[in-house]
Amino acid sequence: MLDDNVQVKVLDSGTHSRVHTDAVSANPLRSGELARLTGVSADTLRHYERLGILPTSQRTNGGYRIFTRSAVERVQLARRALQLGFSLQELSEILRTRDGGGAPCHRVLTLAEEKLRSLDQQIEQLQRTQAYMRSLVREWKKQLKHTPPGAKVMLLHSLVDIPTQKSKESKRRSHR
Repeated sequence: MLDDNVQVKVLDSGTHSRVHTDAVSANPLRSGELARLTGVSADTLRHYERLGILPTSQRTNGGYRIFTRSAVERVQLARRALQLGFSLQELSEILRTRDGGGAPCHRVLTLAEEKLRSLDQQIEQLQRTQAYMRSLVREWKKQLKHTPPGAKVMLLHSLVDIPTQKSKESKRRSHR
């Protein structure tokens, strides 16, 4: 039974919110442990710390860096964001804003949209390269089929003779 003078406060967890207890975490991680758990080197952790991707670590009396358990999630977030094309500088900016109480959500969305457009362009370029290589392989197979065994066909040298799409376009522009 609760005393009438005691106030009970219920935490509203909300969507995706977490109660952070890192300040009182009973199991801090040394940098080597954090590196092992996240698959990065201790040098990478120091670099992330310098950039502000990881908060500044505390030190033991012996000078070892110690991190809170949430650092595991932070390193995993950084690694995944890097895989998606975010730069370390962008992550630093975003996480410093967030750590300072800001909401960088619109910036994150804008950057993600830019990366998606860039990815679309890269895919288009790769598809053009793929089509070119298919054509090239077909041509090389024909050449090899009509070449006596042991004779040189100089397949790679034929790449010098075949103008690329960009060189064709630049030649057209220079003749205008």
